Amino acid sequence: MVRNPSLSIAYKRPQITPLRLDRPLWLACITAFALRVTQGDIGMAEVAPQYLDVDGRPIAVRHRDGAEPGFVWLGGYRSDMKGTKVVALDEWAARSGHAFTRHDYSGHGESGGEFAEGTISRWLAESLAVFRHFTRGRQILVGSSMGGWIALRMVQELHAAGEGDRLAGLLLIAPAPDFTSELVEPKLTKKQRRELAEKGWFGEPSQYSDDPYVYTRALFEDGENNRVLTGLIDTHCPVHILQGMQDPDVPYSHALRLVEHLPADDVMLSLIRDGDHRLSRPQDIAMLIRAAEGLVQLAG
Repeated sequence: MVRNPSLSIAYKRPQITPLRLDRPLWLACITAFALRVTQGDIGMAEVAPQYLDVDGRPIAVRHRDGAEPGFVWLGGYRSDMKGTKVVALDEWAARSGHAFTRHDYSGHGESGGEFAEGTISRWLAESLAVFRHFTRGRQILVGSSMGGWIALRMVQELHAAGEGDRLAGLLLIAPAPDFTSELVEPKLTKKQRRELAEKGWFGEPSQYSDDPYVYTRALFEDGENNRVLTGLIDTHCPVHILQGMQDPDVPYSHALRLVEHLPADDVMLSLIRDGDHRLSRPQDIAMLIRAAEGLVQLAG
């Protein structure tokens, strides 16, 4: 454990223990595979997406049938379904025979719609529509950054609709639930608050894209109606959270707080000491794959 720059913390039921990191040969094989994926040496031939109409918006989807539990990818704010993590996880799922579904929210990637019109409610509705149309049986929701918030809201909506038995697990990567009120709003400058009030939006530079991040008044107002860190979150399925301790966007204290709202379920939090927000390095991808394997085992 000393040699690996990660810290795994297991919560709740004692039979859920951190995934072992003391198998050097096995770990080296997975890391080498992840390195080849991130460098583009391994990859499935990219097929054209299918499109699902959701309230007049064409949502781009890539779906592959396979064994249960399947995996459903939920991306982050301004991210798309062709990123390093999702492609690597999809490649692993294909090799292991599991179904995999990924899509772009409206205003993202290959989907239609205007990004500035997006809200958590809209992207949640699109994700539920994709889930119900393309997937069958039990699924593991994989939420990255804002996708973690979408995943938690999907859990609530699916249970409310009597579909909670379709959830086999949650894999959350630097999850950012309630990020509008908890992470962004407290740091707004006077100028940004004024622009929100007068123009209804403001933009700020992004270290992940040449285009600025745009935040709208509608996004903040709608975010209030979708907050999840206000009480207990009953997922009724295992949860594994991966969080970088050097994340400049979502501090690891936010992940610790989320854990406190998941008291009734099997929860594992893995803190990567030198990990950033993206968690896209070969060693991060290797940990992501191990976490996915662990949830598959727990799903039985």
